[in-house]
Amino acid sequence: MGAKVLADGGSLDDEAAATQAARGLDAAGLSDDPRLTTGEAGEAASRVASFAGVRAALLELQQAFAAQAGGAVLDGRDIGTVIAPNAQAKLFVTATPEVRATRRWKQLTARGSEIAFDAMLADIQRRDERDAGRGAAPMIQADDAVLLDTTDLGIEAAFDAARRIVEAARAKHGL
Repeated sequence: MGAKVLADGGSLDDEAAATQAARGLDAAGLSDDPRLTTGEAGEAASRVASFAGVRAALLELQQAFAAQAGGAVLDGRDIGTVIAPNAQAKLFVTATPEVRATRRWKQLTARGSEIAFDAMLADIQRRDERDAGRGAAPMIQADDAVLLDTTDLGIEAAFDAARRIVEAARAKHGL
């Protein structure tokens, strides 16, 4: 959504433009937009997420997606506390800022982006601070979420750990 504001030439400080962009989102096309996985888009999303109008516009869209037939997997910093507080399986996935910065830096540089590791780490630390400190829907672990620290896990091990957590939650709920 922040990427749309930027693509349309808007300012990330313009709450009205950010809210309008959020209201116009269509979830169906979001997974196909490569602009949404850039470092710039992540930073933009974190900045506009502090606007109450943006949060309200996205809440219904995200909750409808979460409630779709067959279930859904959602990733975000307020999913377990605000978007899907009644989800049957919740994971709070984390890693140290240094490890997350390394992973993100490798992902972006493999795509041809030029960003210094120190800048990536600073961006992640700044985003964490902003998202944890915002008044509306701050980044916190839900009381019933299972903490999954992936600092020392590779992709396969992290996936396996997440799968086991979800399977245990499904068994607990008779699914």
